[in-house]
Amino acid sequence: MSRFVQLHILTAYPPSNPNRDDLGRPKTAMIGNAMRQRISSQAIKRAIRTSDVFATALKGAIGERTQRLGEEIEAYLAAKDVDEARRVDISRHVASAFGKLKGDKDDNPTRIEQLAFISPEEKAFALELADRLVAGEDLPKEKELGKIALRRADGAADIAMFGRMLADNPDFNREAAVQVSHAFTTNRSASESDYYTAVDDLKRPSEDAGAGFIGEAGFGAGVFYLYVCVDRALLIENLAGDRALAARAIEALVRATALASPIGKRNSFANHVRAEFVLAERGDGQPRSLASAFTVPVEDEDLLTQSRHKLLQQRARFGAVYGQDWDADRVLDVHAEGTATLDEVAHFSAESLPAAVQ
Repeated sequence: MSRFVQLHILTAYPPSNPNRDDLGRPKTAMIGNAMRQRISSQAIKRAIRTSDVFATALKGAIGERTQRLGEEIEAYLAAKDVDEARRVDISRHVASAFGKLKGDKDDNPTRIEQLAFISPEEKAFALELADRLVAGEDLPKEKELGKIALRRADGAADIAMFGRMLADNPDFNREAAVQVSHAFTTNRSASESDYYTAVDDLKRPSEDAGAGFIGEAGFGAGVFYLYVCVDRALLIENLAGDRALAARAIEALVRATALASPIGKRNSFANHVRAEFVLAERGDGQPRSLASAFTVPVEDEDLLTQSRHKLLQQRARFGAVYGQDWDADRVLDVHAEGTATLDEVAHFSAESLPAAVQ
């Protein structure tokens, strides 16, 4: 009954810019005195949550991260012919349970200031509360209303995995059961520039030969290492003991992590990628990343082979000093015969679930 599942993933990206900084360049990190390209954990988690494989596997059990619940409530009341002024007041009243409201003179007065993770169960109950207000029932204000509308545990698998913070109602915060690292290249990866031009199709031959537009786009390439840790016991607790949903969520997470990637500049670079190597470990030992395998960047021409070798070598070194801290493992390697399939790794990760955290 292993508590933790850890995933160590290597993915090769072609020239691309899946996750940009404030200047539009690829995000980077200095590691071991060598510049690496980086993809933030936030971008990775969103790619997972919005992927087709995740949405299909967990249909009906996925939350929404939004400021706009109030607008959903207002549209719901408009369909019931509630007059505008009243439906705005009711929508603001109910939405206040999920965060601080924008001012009543704002262009979007029913929105809250922050993004809030809202489960399907909470959304359905918010609409019920709106109906109760239409019917003339008195309901508490703001924080007190939150105690009615919010849930400490519900059926939203992504909230259970990635957590949430509600500044105005901290009792209903959720500790994340899944930790996702920033991915970084195992090799040096300096950001390069693509200077490009666009031609005006309707420009006459008699005019100058200049371009209609000139631009520049940053890009980089390399083999990225990603580490994911799943506290399966906490996930079950966050899902109120629903072990079947926890198993579905873990399988969906593993598949989506191998298949999904951030979509930044994808139309420009067509960086549709899949994991080349996945090491999945189950165990009760203290989780540990293998990122230190790449403190010295991989320099060999065969980046994937050398990255895989260094990753497994670092695990062996930890095992020699601290003892084997995993009970079982599975390896997916698209460059080797006889390794596990993605389905097998997903099933392995969801097997033998532990008891919930006490």
